[in-house]
Amino acid sequence: MRILGVDPGFAITGYSIIDYIGNKFKLVDSGAVTTPAKMSFPLRLSKIYTDLGEIIDQYKPEAVAVEELFFNNNVKTAINVAQARGIILVVGCQKQIPTFEYTPLQVKQAVVGYGRADKIQVQKMVKTILKVDKLPKLDDITDSMAIAICHAHSSKFAEKL
Repeated sequence: MRILGVDPGFAITGYSIIDYIGNKFKLVDSGAVTTPAKMSFPLRLSKIYTDLGEIIDQYKPEAVAVEELFFNNNVKTAINVAQARGIILVVGCQKQIPTFEYTPLQVKQAVVGYGRADKIQVQKMVKTILKVDKLPKLDDITDSMAIAICHAHSSKFAEKL
């Protein structure tokens, strides 16, 4: 199964393409869709839509896994991230790819085995599971890897959108 894991954001949207075959993982590609702060918000959303659509066209994932919104104290940021999430969900649906959502707790549980794991624990497990020498500098990319791993571990039980 080829999975596109996405960590939503409007400034940085992390993505990872992971193959999961016979309980083995292979990182195919990862990166980030970034949008400049000076770009208008509608154009930022449009760039996320276009760039993720191109990634789907290039790698042809069988599933898209997206992290659900983790509400922070900044309401404006949360609303903007929620809008970016909506765009990401639409891209998967428009490309007719089953699209799934996971809470941060579900991701940590699937990757580390403990839903209250800290970021460092998640990063160490992602590195171990994917057998990579080092992780990307952007946490958003590493988080997208964790989301894809979560889907691989959860796909038998997941409900698609």
